[in-house]
Amino acid sequence: QVQLVESGGGLVQAGGSLRLSCAASGSIFSIRTMGWYRQAPGKQRDLVATITSDDTTTTTPSVKGRFTISRDSAQNTVYLQMNSLKPEDTAVYYCYAEVIHTSRSLTDYWGQGTQVTVSS
Repeated sequence: QVQLVESGGGLVQAGGSLRLSCAASGSIFSIRTMGWYRQAPGKQRDLVATITSDDTTTTTPSVKGRFTISRDSAQNTVYLQMNSLKPEDTAVYYCYAEVIHTSRSLTDYWGQGTQVTVSS
């Protein structure tokens, strides 16, 4: 079993910054892709950014230039640096990881979510 523990959410004024962290622990041989999704009230969960094991990143256009995803593979941790935050960034942010277990099986895991609220 694998756990993803997120931290760093909170309330911030428009134009401010937050840094989200997500640490994976448990039966992990390696992690392929890690990423962040977000879900605003009444909306579907949408991709924010992903990063592969060779540090190739993708970022959704609405946050490009403002959000940066990075990872520390040795610590099985992924980060999301969010700058120039806007009220429309308000959502629950979920961490995601494609985990290869010590058994070499592959499973997708999600964190519990962390609330990010941006006030205008």
